Amino acid sequence: MVEQEFKEIYCQTALNQLKRRIPYRWDLNIYRGCGHGCKYCYAINTHKHLNSNNFGQDIFIKTNIIEKLERELSTPDWKKEIINIGGVTDSYQPAEKHYKLMPDILRLLIKFKTPAIISTKSDLILRDFDLIDELSRVTYINVASTITTGDERLRKTIEPGSVSSQRRFEMLKLFRETNASVGLHIMPIIPYLTDSYDNINSLLYGAKESKVHYVLTGTLYLRGKTRNLFFNFIENEFPVFYHNYLTLYKTGGANKEYKNSLYEMVNELRQKYSLSGNYSNIMKEKLAQHN
Repeated sequence: MVEQEFKEIYCQTALNQLKRRIPYRWDLNIYRGCGHGCKYCYAINTHKHLNSNNFGQDIFIKTNIIEKLERELSTPDWKKEIINIGGVTDSYQPAEKHYKLMPDILRLLIKFKTPAIISTKSDLILRDFDLIDELSRVTYINVASTITTGDERLRKTIEPGSVSSQRRFEMLKLFRETNASVGLHIMPIIPYLTDSYDNINSLLYGAKESKVHYVLTGTLYLRGKTRNLFFNFIENEFPVFYHNYLTLYKTGGANKEYKNSLYEMVNELRQKYSLSGNYSNIMKEKLAQHN
């Protein structure tokens, strides 16, 4: 693992308004950069705005974000809309062990009864189990984990800073004891590495065992800086697949034939385990409980 350098910064605002409205239009990122080191990360290019070229090593911490968030949530204009926490970087990445910003974020959400979505590749979120449980009793909270493979050797290669897939499944199962909406994100499905029947089957079996409310899936996209870094990674670590990727990814996404075949297999397995691919139904149900 590459040693990370923490850089404390001040933010002008806590919440960022997105153009899209469904299912949320507010994003909250307490960190910029991420220590999980995922080789396929779509957010790598965002670091250019911080005059940094190392998304996995230069970790920026918004040290005043609690103050900014409280100010924004306490205004009369705030309509208690859903906030996506960590749309660019994981809020429970290694830096959170030191800075411990999420507990205060959660306390503010509880105080202002503000719904939220949290997705993470870390079971550090269990540290805040009681706060998330409390939040789930007053408003909608979604807890999800992204899990791409059941092969630990491969997981350590493509996501070196994340915790094991088994620990993530155990985390999801524990959060089903709360009133939170709980989901599994199999995203991205990586051609030639994680797209096998056996791997998808094992992940959906794990989802069933963890009793998640829904499972979302999505294929790998390769655009901008991510594309070059990922192709270099494949050439170095999995050279046998390099030319296959050149053929499959002539644009930012895999071709239609590949995706149709993949999703046919995924949907068959989803039906096998009776797993929903619809997160909006449980979201509406949970929101209705508190209105």
